[in-house]
Amino acid sequence: MNDPLVMIAMVAAVIVLIIAVTAIIIVRFALDGTASSDRARVLNGVARIIRAIRGRRQ
Repeated sequence: MNDPLVMIAMVAAVIVLIIAVTAIIIVRFALDGTASSDRARVLNGVARIIRAIRGRRQ
């Protein structure tokens, strides 16, 4: 368990997991109580927020 490559891989996996869970939580809170006609706009906005958090631009 002292291998640096294994540690790097584990840290990377944990970071990806944290980002995924955060995205799911944001989507659940954003869609809670939203009308079905507005969901596409809300999901588009959430996607822009997640891209901003990750540092990517469209």
